[in-house]
Amino acid sequence: MRAFTSTVSTHVFCPDTTLVDSRSIGRRNKKTDVLDCQRIRQLHTYGLLDGAFRPSDQILPLRAYMRQRRMLIDYAADHIRHMQKALDLMNLKLHTVIADITGETGLRIIHAILKGNHDPNALAAMRDPRCKNPVHVIARALVGNYRDEHLFALRQAVDLFETYQARIAECDRQLATELASFEKKADPSNLDKKNPKRPRKNQPRFEARTLLYQMTGVDLTAVPGLESSTILTILSETGTDMSPWPSEDHFASWLALPPNKPRTGGKVIKKALPTIQPNRASQAFRLAAQTLAKTQCSLGAFFRRIQSRLGWAGAIKATARKLAVIFYAMMKKKTPYREAGADHYEKRYQARLLKSLSAKALSLGYQLAPIMS
Repeated sequence: MRAFTSTVSTHVFCPDTTLVDSRSIGRRNKKTDVLDCQRIRQLHTYGLLDGAFRPSDQILPLRAYMRQRRMLIDYAADHIRHMQKALDLMNLKLHTVIADITGETGLRIIHAILKGNHDPNALAAMRDPRCKNPVHVIARALVGNYRDEHLFALRQAVDLFETYQARIAECDRQLATELASFEKKADPSNLDKKNPKRPRKNQPRFEARTLLYQMTGVDLTAVPGLESSTILTILSETGTDMSPWPSEDHFASWLALPPNKPRTGGKVIKKALPTIQPNRASQAFRLAAQTLAKTQCSLGAFFRRIQSRLGWAGAIKATARKLAVIFYAMMKKKTPYREAGADHYEKRYQARLLKSLSAKALSLGYQLAPIMS
């Protein structure tokens, strides 16, 4: 093994130590460890390396718990597919009559099958009253061949799924403890009460909304599309301090959400979108934007207007950027979000469009006039 050493001359200014994203260094044709070290040292000496963002030390445990929780959810999803495969091999079409085989009805029926109850009518009678399909429809889907090898695979998949669910519950307890350790920036009694809803699948099983309100000092769940689990993911990546980003445009750029349309002479010179590097906060904003497609709110109206012009993907990106801007403003200025409604947004958009058309007509020597009925 050969050892290489290099020194920097004393008369050259060297900045402080900086955490750098390796993707910002670029590639070289001749790649060796020595050349890489020399290039990085030279770029760092001249201050040409951009520092990567790293949240504060208090946010790092929260980020670790959230990433661990996400990994456990992905592992549990694999075993749901294994359960589905074992049921299909037994010709049990439970997924066609029940929306989620890991829900109350699905797990109740699967546990009964593993205990030896193979009577379709008895299994179908275990349905939850909220199920859409009646008993006789569910019973027809449970007529199959209960072979021992497939029951063995189903039992192992169920055991592993429930093991991961227990580990996810442990992560939830750690997250609740970690959130409670943050400085209280708001009184939870000032939080507007909402009708309690059953937490959906994979959502935290603790009162995250109150803890997030105390942590941030503002109710981020008031923004359409942003739920407690989404806000937890975003805050675990960005933290509560918005000072690393001087403006909302810098924040959107860090999330890889700004519009990418290089122009010259008024024409787009590059139509292909760049490859978006994985960013958990950006993905959370994009997933939140997808839920607004059919909502009757101002953000939903914005989504549909952009979709009619740029398509589904363009609407998701544009709406995700708008959500990021709202999140940035609320975190920096501590101002609450007020929903104006889809009608108010449509009226404002029509007013802006009419003003633009009037200015263009006036520049051509014309004047708009309303149609007389």
